[in-house]
Amino acid sequence: MDRNEVRRAWDDVAATYAARRDPDGSDAALIDDLLADLPDDPAVLDVGCGDGARTLANLPSASVGIDVSREGLELAREAVPTARLVHGEMSALPVGGERFDAVTAYHAVFHVARERHPAVYAEFARVLRPGGRLLMTLPGGRFETVRRGWMGGRMFFSAPGRERTLTQLREAGFGEVETTTATDPLGSSTEFVLATRLE
Repeated sequence: MDRNEVRRAWDDVAATYAARRDPDGSDAALIDDLLADLPDDPAVLDVGCGDGARTLANLPSASVGIDVSREGLELAREAVPTARLVHGEMSALPVGGERFDAVTAYHAVFHVARERHPAVYAEFARVLRPGGRLLMTLPGGRFETVRRGWMGGRMFFSAPGRERTLTQLREAGFGEVETTTATDPLGSSTEFVLATRLE
């Protein structure tokens, strides 16, 4: 699936995904740990924010959410009215450089073709201030597939594997890489990575 097909796929399933996923869980609790490491009143960008209930709603009120799906952003507008919402694609983030103290990207990057993941991580590094923190889902396997029937529609998933992802993050300028496992919105166990943009 190309970028436009992925955007249309998310528009088709956004409401179903929002209705089926649990807004609570241990992956939401990871945000508290992230915020504890940040300055007071931090600037946070939530990439792939979707309907906003899982991640964006747990971030400071003036956080920025970005998503490729306009349907997802409409749902986020209702769920998190204080957030600034931006329509865009994560391999070319439409925000200025060194603007954020943290970036979150929950269950998002693996919807981009894996050959573009290095560009995504370079964008995360670009928009973070030196010392800024990244909290994102760490895909465990190597895969590229279209899952038909997913949330009543179809969806693209792509990842180069766990170790390759960690290498790509380091190549993009991230260090102090830590991993942890938490429960994801659909009840599965998922690994997350917390990393720091180096000076």
